[in-house]
Amino acid sequence: MRILITNDDGINAPGLEALAEIAAELAGPGGEVWTVAPAFEQSGVGHCISYAHPTLIAELSPRRWAAEGSPADCVLAGLGDILSDRRPDLVLSGVNRGNNAGENVMYSGTIGGAMEGALQGVRSIALSQYLGPGTARLDDPFEGARLHGSRVIRALLDHADWAEGEDYPLFYNVNFPPCSAAEVRGTRVTPQGRREGVGFGVKAQVAPNGRRFLWIAGGSQQAPGGTGSDVEALRANHIAVTPMRPDLTCRATTERLAAVLDEG
Repeated sequence: MRILITNDDGINAPGLEALAEIAAELAGPGGEVWTVAPAFEQSGVGHCISYAHPTLIAELSPRRWAAEGSPADCVLAGLGDILSDRRPDLVLSGVNRGNNAGENVMYSGTIGGAMEGALQGVRSIALSQYLGPGTARLDDPFEGARLHGSRVIRALLDHADWAEGEDYPLFYNVNFPPCSAAEVRGTRVTPQGRREGVGFGVKAQVAPNGRRFLWIAGGSQQAPGGTGSDVEALRANHIAVTPMRPDLTCRATTERLAAVLDEG
């Protein structure tokens, strides 16, 4: 198997190291793992692409490249340039430092990398490790993802619906709970939730030179997120698997409004 991996925490992030191990296990002795990851951290960039300026790429070592761009840029670089001779069988994005459940999905560069892979016609999976008190005490806070990752990915490759050939293909969002690998209670397939009362905001700060700066701040990750959701699965120490596609249409509202507004 030929696998392309990327992330949004940057080329030197420990989560990318964990993902490289997962990918190597999946690829097998005769397979290939290629890394194309951002040269610098790109958390929160979503599905951004560097449309208005070029992206500098550099080979750091065999099959390991850094790009001065977003995770989606990295996937495009991998598919369109570095691996243009033969496309990969799988794109993996992560393992993110922190969860990408609930409202976090809309901002996540990790999700953006997997989404771009799916749009390019390659099976794609985003992986994130929820961090909290249960992982802070571990020597390796990514051990849940590291030890359970290949099993979950294999199950998705063998059994998931990939909707290949449709206008908007499926990809998968996998979150590992904030606990040790031994404390993981299993896997749940869940819809995306939304944490109650949680959103991003700004905090103002005046620098010593008198200039005013705004810091983007997130809300509590411990808030409940709806019964049966990805948020609640993680709070119960389950791995959350959420099928997604890059289609933001609300179809129920589309049908209702069409009955009232469509003309001619």
